[in-house]
Amino acid sequence: MTTQTSETKEEFRGVLVECRTLFAKKLHDYGASWRILRPSSLTDQLFIKAKRIRSIEITGQNLVGDDIRSEFIALINYGVIGLIQLEKGFVDTVDISAEEALELYDRHAKEAYELMLKKNHDYGEAWRDMRVSSYTDLILTKIERVKEMEDINGATLVSEGIDSNYMDIINYAVFGAIQLNEQV
Repeated sequence: MTTQTSETKEEFRGVLVECRTLFAKKLHDYGASWRILRPSSLTDQLFIKAKRIRSIEITGQNLVGDDIRSEFIALINYGVIGLIQLEKGFVDTVDISAEEALELYDRHAKEAYELMLKKNHDYGEAWRDMRVSSYTDLILTKIERVKEMEDINGATLVSEGIDSNYMDIINYAVFGAIQLNEQV
């Protein structure tokens, strides 16, 4: 199990580096334009990415060209953006520099990584035996939960918060990206 855990750490960090690199390039091109996204719009963006993955998985057809793995990468980055937006709130105009956005990105990505380590320890690398399509379904379930929490303004009785669901979305998407990388 120790070998798998160190392998998981390395693979997980590799996917996060890939995601951060893309995030930084998009920051260069667009700035932190995502700062204007209200929570419900961000949730809908996550939803369309996950629905596209599911559609490709079910039909086997991909007319746009972006593959499933690149959509998992997008889910990771939007999940981190979601955590940033929960922390800072949405705004009407971009209010942070690329440097600050990257600092926030790094902090939230690290939190997701640390959560994965704890859960992976307790679950004993079970994710390696799961199907990629299960990650898609779990992500869609988490998104549905977020939508419900948004609709009741976060007034949950026993549930984890929206941030916990974003962290799980990030982690499931990283697992999907890792498994798809291994299938190539």
